[in-house]
Parts: sequence; structure tokens; C-alpha cells
Amino acid sequence: MKKKKSSTDKELWHAIDAQRERVADLLDNLEAGEWEQPSLCAGWTVKNVAAHLTLQQMSLPQVMWLALRTRGNLNSIIHKSAILKSNAPSDHYPKAIRNMIGSTKHNFGVTPQETHMDIIVHGFDIAIPLGKTIDVPPQEVLRAAKRVWSYQGAGLAEVFTQLGTPDLSFKATDVDWQVGSGPEARGPVAAILLVLTGRTAWLDQLSGPGADKLRASADKATKEVAKTEKEAKENVASTIKSKRRAHTSKREA
Repeated sequence: MKKKKSSTDKELWHAIDAQRERVADLLDNLEAGEWEQPSLCAGWTVKNVAAHLTLQQMSLPQVMWLALRTRGNLNSIIHKSAILKSNAPSDHYPKAIRNMIGSTKHNFGVTPQETHMDIIVHGFDIAIPLGKTIDVPPQEVLRAAKRVWSYQGAGLAEVFTQLGTPDLSFKATDVDWQVGSGPEARGPVAAILLVLTGRTAWLDQLSGPGADKLRASADKATKEVAKTEKEAKENVASTIKSKRRAHTSKREA
């Protein structure tokens, strides 16, 4: 018997759908050159992020197939899978994201809360470096921030660049939220969410002794990002070479 969804589940999926529509609208209005611009997500272009967001409904067999095809740790699999999905025309991605609206299917191994957090954070990853705005309700940003904070730097948090946030405390200035017990960093909840997920783009919007510690960690994080971007470029080159070899083999066969 199929389990009936609670009102909380319905509210969460409504929020996911609303953010999918915002991201799709954002992608609809990109200029051709903007798709290849770097995103906030280390090693990914805007198009890579959009491609990743079309991979939010994978079953166990699909996850296993990708793991076998890309190989490596979780971060490597996530990065390579997005790159493999980035060869479609740009207008494919907003359409594919809208096609998921209304569905409550999510990736094997995660909960809808991860689906929500993923689409919220990656919306910022696309908009901020392009100087664009994506109007996400602060309460939805807060929901995502609470989920990331619950990882306490372990488990699924390993996909993020670590800035030492579990040792700090945070106070949002635009919503009612305070968490942690270390030196305090305070500012908009969106800026807090970004640092919790290893992004430093809005670090200047945070203040306090905790923010000072984050800034001290940012230099190390920048070096890690540069390393990740280098590895991502090498992965792209390797993937292209593999496709060319396969194409050549088919022609010779």
C-alpha cells in the first residue's frame, strides 16, 4: 500500500517545484556566452550546474550505472556525471527541469530535503557569478541551511568544501535563526547557507569573530577549489578522448 504524503511533505515538494520554476526561468534568460561562465560550484560551468539539476530523479540502477561509468568517490561521480550530461543544446535544460515539476521522485540514497537543498544552493551557484538575482523566499533558504547544518561536517557534507563551520555559531539577520556555540558569524541567511556549503561569494556579507575565522579559512578553500577545477578540466579532457576513441573504433569496425 502506498504511503500517504503528510502536509509537511506536500509543502516541501511545493517549495522544490517553485524553485525549479525559478531556476528554469533564470536559465531561459541566459545569453549564449553565459552558459560557459564559471559557476560558484568548483570546476563547473553554469551549463554543468544546469545539467546536474536534471539528474535529481535517478533510481538505484541509474546511480550504479553512473558510478561504474565515471568511477571515483562521490564528488568525482557527481562532477563527471554532470559533465557527461552537458552536451545537449542549452534550451534542453530549463525544459528538463520544468518536466520534473509535479513529480515527487528523488535520487536513490537521499531524501527530498536533499533535493530541496540542492536546487536552492545551485540556483545561487548560477545566478551570483552572472550578476543576476534569483528571488528565493528566506524561509526556504533557512530550510536548506538547517538541513546542511544538521550534517555537522560529516556524511553528505563531504561533497562541500569545508570551511570549519561546525566550530562556529551563526545568527541570521533576516530570519529568526541562531545555531552553534563557537565564535559568531551573523548576516543574511543566504550568505550563511553559502558558507555552510563551502561557497565564499557572499562572505563579505557576514560580520563578527566567526566571520573573521571564515575569511582566514577562505584562502585554503580557494586553493582547494583551484585543485578541483584543474581535476575537472582533466576529467573533461579524458571524457572527450574516450568518446573520440569509441567513435573511431565504431568507424573502423
